[in-house]
Formats: sequence, structure tokens, C-alpha cells
Amino acid sequence: MMNISKPERHFIAKDLTIDSWESIEKYYNDLLERPIDTLADFKQWLSDQSELDAVLEENAAWRYIKMTIDTTDEDLNKSYMFFVTEIQPKMAPLEDKLNQKLASSPFAKELEGQSDYFIMFRKVRKALELYREENVKIISEIAEESQKFGALSAAQSIEHDGETLTMQKAALFLKETDESVRKEIFEKIAARRREDFEKFNDLIDSLIKKRHQVAVNAGFENFRDYKMEAMGRFDYSVSDCEDFHTSVKKVIVPIVKSIKQKKLDLLGKDKFKPWDLDVDPEGKAPLKPFETDKELLSGTIKMFDKVDPYFAECLATMENMEHLDLASKKGKAPGGYNYPLYEIGVPFIFMNAVGSHRDLVTMVHEGGHAVHSFLSRDLELTGFKNLPSEVAELASMSMELLTMEEWNEFYPNKEDFTRAKREQLETVLILLPWIAQVDEFQHWLYVNHTHTRDERTEKWISLSKEYGTSLVDYSGYEDIQATSWQRQLHIFEVPFYYIEYGIAQLGALGVWMNSLKNKQQAIHDYKEALKLAYTKSIPEIYSTAGIEFNFSESHILKLADFIDEELEKLQ
Repeated sequence: MMNISKPERHFIAKDLTIDSWESIEKYYNDLLERPIDTLADFKQWLSDQSELDAVLEENAAWRYIKMTIDTTDEDLNKSYMFFVTEIQPKMAPLEDKLNQKLASSPFAKELEGQSDYFIMFRKVRKALELYREENVKIISEIAEESQKFGALSAAQSIEHDGETLTMQKAALFLKETDESVRKEIFEKIAARRREDFEKFNDLIDSLIKKRHQVAVNAGFENFRDYKMEAMGRFDYSVSDCEDFHTSVKKVIVPIVKSIKQKKLDLLGKDKFKPWDLDVDPEGKAPLKPFETDKELLSGTIKMFDKVDPYFAECLATMENMEHLDLASKKGKAPGGYNYPLYEIGVPFIFMNAVGSHRDLVTMVHEGGHAVHSFLSRDLELTGFKNLPSEVAELASMSMELLTMEEWNEFYPNKEDFTRAKREQLETVLILLPWIAQVDEFQHWLYVNHTHTRDERTEKWISLSKEYGTSLVDYSGYEDIQATSWQRQLHIFEVPFYYIEYGIAQLGALGVWMNSLKNKQQAIHDYKEALKLAYTKSIPEIYSTAGIEFNFSESHILKLADFIDEELEKLQ
């Protein structure tokens, strides 16, 4: 376990309380008015700006974390919304001025020759290019409005056998071998979701309209093209995304259909019903790796220790510092995340564990993000640690696969252990079409921003056919399939942040493939890549990890064949 405390502040007051804009305005003014006469002055200026960024981002992070842990607490919601509506909009124009000051400094050109500064300054120049004062208010409204997704989702629950179940807990019953139980639960979940169909449609309509306005204000035809720039996608393009969609349809969808057909044959049905998709086709009970969140954490720490002791040390430190909230409970926002805390350098893991195998994978996934935070915490500037998702998700998805051989910590029974690994590899393949479908859907949503709700539904159904297996009978539940996009957080809260999972999944498969040849070298390369955070380009970071930044059809086919071979070994 590491003994970590916040670094000493040199610029920001140690006892700063952010309860008004005035409490932080003076720091911006200092940075804006300070003369920079030497390279040393410039570096000190960058350091002080970095300290301000770390303090503000961590303050916002804690407000968000506490709000998502208990969405029913009005005070926590107000605290977060205060930052979003009162602090962030006032920060934006001053941050633009700071960016102007940085970009115009002659010393920036001197440092830009060093690749770590080049990457950060490239982002600054892009932010300058896209900044529009009229967008500040709209972006604040979007941030506030997008949080309604979490509140709507967290409020959804069903009653079963006298107990109120969150949607996460209810979903566990869809793995039950008794079909009558699965059908009953599915219909209760479906009925509850129907209550909110129009609320989610209202929300996305409003978000699309506002996001389109942001794009138009910045000189773009649509929000898709604006977002590609705003997300700093310097290393690939819209056409690359479209190639990814096409490659997944051609290479991965047929493999997924084959996997699903085998399960259907075992189930003894001509078509799946929507409540059959998660049940074990051989009638085995759902995998149950743990009972409590404490068991989940302790087992993961032991498992990490076997892969690399440093990984275990990271989680043990987080446990000691109470930077974990793992169990599902009423009022808690859905999903899971690892939130970096840039000042202390120790992140926070949030999730909704209910004892399922999926929870184990989520814990390992978020643990990969956490290790990334630790490995990059000593980098000089906060801007170096602000990761693109293609890099962040490489850390987490690789950790899923690197730990797989140690899952017997949770599955001492050999049959369960093999089954868990097989499920993981099948899920990797099954998830890729969903990722591509969600991404292609988002491209369509914003390029065709004047679409009607009926057209939106038709597009989603059309994509579901292209990326689907045609093996599921949704008769009587067509509306549930047609609105399944409403369960995807990314569409509402972080638009276009999803294809990164697909890109990173391909990278993670490369890391895992390397580990089967030379585990020690693969883990060394993986750690060296994570230490870089975002001080190199994405292709350079992938190269440091010993893999290709490549999502061409031929590359995807090579990786798919590799998974197919590994699945054969688990039969």
C-alpha cells in the first residue's frame, strides 16, 4: 500500500473553499496578468496553471461522485449543478484567454519541439480554434440537461416478490434457468421502461438541438464534424470510423451469429425470445463469483497481485483512502466509472455490483483505469494526464484480458473458470457490433439533426438488422428493441465517446496476444505505455504497448481468427 497525500500547493491557497466564482477568479487574473519574460517564467506559469486545473477538476469530480452515489440527495445535486452552472461557464472564457496567452508566447514554440508539450499545445490550439463565447452558455445547459439521463435511469426499478429491485439487480434474473421467471422479469422491466420512452425522447431531442447549435456557432455543418475536432481525434477520421462500421459488419457479425446459433441449438428453440439472451443455454445457473462488494475487492486485489504486485498496491491504496463505492443500491446512478482525481493522483471507482460475473469484469476494467492514473500521477502537468479515450480504454480493456488466467480466484471450480473465460471472449466479439451500431447511430443522429422521432426509430431498427443476427423474435416487444438505444449512457451524456471502446478492444486483444507469447514483456510494455498518459500520439502509445493502432478489415480479421482459436481451446 502506498502512503499518498496531496502535494503541497504553491499557487492555490491550501484552505480554498469554492463557494463562489470570486473564490477562484483571482487565480485566473493572476495568470492572465503575469508577465512572462523568460523560459523559466513560462514553465512556472504552466506549472501554476496546471495546479489550478488539478484543484478545480478534483473539486468538480468529488461533486459528481457524491451526486451519483445518491441521486436522491437534493443538496448533493445542487452542489454539482452549482459547479456546472455557476463556475464552469465563467471559467470557459478565461481559459480561452489563457490558451491565447500560451499559444502566442514565443516560449511555447521553444517547448513545442518536445513531444510531450507538442501534444498538449496541439490540444490548446484546437480548443482556441473551436472556442466561441456564445457557446459557453449552451454548453453549460447541455451539461446540466445531460445529467437528467442518470436521474431518469436511477429512478427506474421494479417490484418482485415483495422486493424493490434496481434494474441492475432485476437483470440478474434474466440469467435464471426457469423461463417463466425470466419472462416475468423481462416484462416487468419492459413495462417500467415504457413509462419513460417519451421522457428519453424529449431529452435527446433537446440535446441534439443544442449540440447542433454549438456546432453551427463554431462554423461546422453538423455536431458530428464539430465533435470529431473537439475530441481531438488527430489520428483518425470520419471515414476511418465508417471503415470500422463496415469491417465489423463483414467480419464480426457472421462470427457472432455462429456463436449465437450454437447457443440457440443448445436451448432447443428456433428463435430466441428477448428474455433468453443472457441465460446459459445448457441450463447452468448464472456464474456467481462473489456475494459482497468486500469479497469482490479483496479477490480482485489478490488477482492483481498475481499479474503484477504494483496493480494490487494501487487498489489497496484506494481501499485505504476510501476511494471506492462498489455496491448497487437504491438511488445510485447506473453504470460504473473510474474518475481521475488530478491533485491527489488517486482515482475513485464507482460501480453497481450485485454479485454477477459482469460485475467482476467491470471491477477489473475500472481497476485498469485506476492503475493508469497511478502510473501517470507523477507527470509534470495536469494537461499531460488528460487522456483521449482510445488510450484510457486500452488500459482498462487490456486489464480484463491480462487478469483472465487469474479468475480462478473467484472460480475455484474448473468448469466455472473455463466458462467465465469463454463468456469473456464471446462478449468481446458480441460487444463489437453493438459499439459499431451505437457509433453509426450517433453519426446519423447529428448529420440528420432535423430527423423526426419516427425516422430515428426506423434508423435504429434498420441498424439493428445490419448488426444483428436475425435470431431473436421480438414479437410483442418490438417497441423494446426499437428503443434499446435509450439505455446507452454515452448517447446522452458523452456523445461520440463509444467507438473508442471498439478501437481500444482491438488494441487490448493485441496486448493479450503478446502476453500469451511473453507475459513479462507484454506487461512491461503495457505499463510503459500507460506511464506516457497523453505525452505522445495515440499510434506512438500503442506502439510502446507493443501493438498496432489499426482497425482495418484485415487487422480485425486477424484478431477475430485469434479469438476463434482461443475459444476452441475452451470447448
